[in-house]
Amino acid sequence: MIGRAMSLLTAFGPHDAELSLAELGRRTGVPKPTVHRLVVELDRWGIVERTPRGVRLGMRLFELGQLAPRQRGLREAALPFLNDLYQATRETVHLAVLDGVEVVYVEKLTARGGPVVPSLAGGRMPAYCTGVGKALLAFSPPEVLRAVVAAGLPRRTRHTIVMPGLLEREIDAVRQRGVAFEHEESTPGIVCAACPVLGQDGRAVAAISITGWATALDTTRVSAAVRTAALGLSRQLGTGVPRADHRHPGRV
Repeated sequence: MIGRAMSLLTAFGPHDAELSLAELGRRTGVPKPTVHRLVVELDRWGIVERTPRGVRLGMRLFELGQLAPRQRGLREAALPFLNDLYQATRETVHLAVLDGVEVVYVEKLTARGGPVVPSLAGGRMPAYCTGVGKALLAFSPPEVLRAVVAAGLPRRTRHTIVMPGLLEREIDAVRQRGVAFEHEESTPGIVCAACPVLGQDGRAVAAISITGWATALDTTRVSAAVRTAALGLSRQLGTGVPRADHRHPGRV
């Protein structure tokens, strides 16, 4: 029963304000009577809220999410550096962590007049085609990249790297220079520069990025500012120093 309840909760995407019972059943494969029974129970606990048109995630779920110690501590430590980076560049700033083969966005500061990007605090994106994802993969154990490749590399734009060998070479280049670039690989018209926040073992615990219009943002120029923010957060956390290092243990 817990598994089915979780399947209902995870059926919500970043842009789903609410879903009908029929849509929940379609996305999860759970029979509609069971969906209804689970929704009634979850609503009683405040995990979801019933609406005239269906179901939305409840405030209690949000409250529980805020109690997650790793993300909360990381976000609180990172906010001064993210704010400084935003003030210096006036571009959209992200903080993300790796979860399986995806990145989870812990914080997002959105630039006025900047591009509409599909990221959302608490939302997920594939690791292989995002700047933060490539920064995290470059400084993670080799088996993480192998899992990403094994999961498949669907093409999202005409610039997406979909060949495993090319992705491995790209990740190796990120590892050597200490900064990752994304040029319209996840979303057309959007580019990104990202740097890892490293732990004492030299592996990434998070990544920081700047995102902007492909026609306006010079990713090479802003990479120094991103690196400074990542370095500052690493020191604040008492962990490591993001730097280029081809001898890093995550090399594949």
